[in-house]
Amino acid sequence: MDYANAHKLIKPDTRFNLLGNRLVLIAPKDSKLDNVTIAQGFDLATLAGDGRIAVADVKAVPAGRYAKAALEKLGAWTAAEPKLAQAENVRATLAFVARGETPVGIVYETDAKIEPKVKIVGAFPEGSYPPVTYPIAETTDSKKAGAARYLSFLRTNAAKAIFDKYGFSYLIKPVS
Repeated sequence: MDYANAHKLIKPDTRFNLLGNRLVLIAPKDSKLDNVTIAQGFDLATLAGDGRIAVADVKAVPAGRYAKAALEKLGAWTAAEPKLAQAENVRATLAFVARGETPVGIVYETDAKIEPKVKIVGAFPEGSYPPVTYPIAETTDSKKAGAARYLSFLRTNAAKAIFDKYGFSYLIKPVS
């Protein structure tokens, strides 16, 4: 969105952060892991045992970059890095864990909530990685009234209910 703004591709006065997301630690649904406390000194490498840690590519994929930032901040990166099974995206990361190919993985909460073969076993603490936000804005070449109506709809309680259902945090106050 910053790129779009810098290149004058959006109407800046229509831009706002609509949604947020969180990083979570997941395990296969039948795993004995549960209620993992993730904090400073967290030892993810030991938690993974002889297995690997599924994560999106830490150099190219936002979820992977967030995961690396969290692990670095919590002091777990050095031990965890050699055990990483890096995937091309969050969905592939989720699949590694869902199929039992890795005992744990790091994904967005919203992705974990829609995969019935995994469970969330812990949440990364706020402040351990940059905030995950989803901004929205009308494009500069938008001439249709529907775009403005859609942005208005996204500010309603009805839209909030939909986003809540899928695990997003709603970052604005609904207007109706």
